[in-house]
Amino acid sequence: MPENALPALRDFLVARYDELKQRLARRLGNAERAGDALQDTWLRLESRDDIDGVNDPAAYLLRVAVNLAYDQVAKQGRLATSDEIEALLDETPDPAPGPAQIAQDRAELAALRALIERLPPRRRQVLVMVRWQHLPQREVAARLGISLRTVEKELKEAHDHIAARMGRADRAPDAKEPHEK
Repeated sequence: MPENALPALRDFLVARYDELKQRLARRLGNAERAGDALQDTWLRLESRDDIDGVNDPAAYLLRVAVNLAYDQVAKQGRLATSDEIEALLDETPDPAPGPAQIAQDRAELAALRALIERLPPRRRQVLVMVRWQHLPQREVAARLGISLRTVEKELKEAHDHIAARMGRADRAPDAKEPHEK
């Protein structure tokens, strides 16, 4: 290599990045850490004015990257042991709902079913077809032999009725939506 090997090292790193990363990942046991180490190596090369006496650019770059990766691991401190990880997992609350939440949800579902059952038949049918069967509003209109505007109106009325009775007037979905899905 020339006396100032820095430009040649930079070019070599760019041209052979994938190969260097693969070799480094095998050595470090982690592809992400290998990529970070090569990035740090590039930054190290950028901060230098010159480098002399490099006979094997791949070996030199890998040695720099490995040293930087080991330094980074040392800076991050020791890794958690499996017992420490297990203790943390034991302290994490279970995201599943508890008995009180399940009972409340069941009561709300029963109230919702009762409200839906009390809707006028066509309104109930529109609601079920659009929200539970996920049919496009145009298709619902065609199947029921009514206008698209009537489907939109019935859907809005159903939402407003249910939201008002469930105490959620601010959470009623917008009845107008794309006509084709």
